[in-house]
Amino acid sequence: NAVLQQHVRKARVDYAALRAKPERLDQYLAAVSQVTRAEFKGWNEADQIAFLCNAYNAYTLRLILDHHPVKSIKDIGSVLKGPWDQPVVRLLGETRTLNDLEHRMLRVDYTEPRIHFALVCAAKGCPPLRSEAFVGTRLNAQLDDQARAFLAETTKNRVEPEQRTVYLSPIFKWYGSDFEGKTNSLLARLQPYWRDEWRTLPLEKFKIRYTDYDWSLNDPAP
Repeated sequence: NAVLQQHVRKARVDYAALRAKPERLDQYLAAVSQVTRAEFKGWNEADQIAFLCNAYNAYTLRLILDHHPVKSIKDIGSVLKGPWDQPVVRLLGETRTLNDLEHRMLRVDYTEPRIHFALVCAAKGCPPLRSEAFVGTRLNAQLDDQARAFLAETTKNRVEPEQRTVYLSPIFKWYGSDFEGKTNSLLARLQPYWRDEWRTLPLEKFKIRYTDYDWSLNDPAP
């Protein structure tokens, strides 16, 4: 909370200021790395998801700081071993990658597609980074809020009723199956989170097009 409240403004991260004073972030990551698997398994599901989402976002911040200044997280690493394949995540007694955390833990162990509104990979195309940490007791409300905030960003997601078209972030193309679930309908799953005038439209009859993903760093620079 201290790190996010101090360095995140309107979903943008002041990486330069954070790099100058990274002590609180490093203290948090040190604490994360000390959590044992037995301790973790003793938590309820909401606490586990909140912990893992916070860890993902915090290790992403640290990865950016280790390579700052960069224009994009995609500038880190190599063609064969990109930023999400760097062994930078110390978690539950193992050294892992961000891909491990997202694709081999969160997406496998939990049926919670809203994690895609919570995980922020340091790109402007991502959902907004909250200026507070996720906590199990408020996780459901926080994830719903993240969903509404992301779908309200019209450069990424919007409905054009005249064109009978829903424009969506590529996130929903990459992870559409996570959202479809038993409904087998991505648009039905998203319907509750749209702004009022779009929520009542027959969106399942609309076609889907995908917007461009902005991989530039989510810092305050224009």
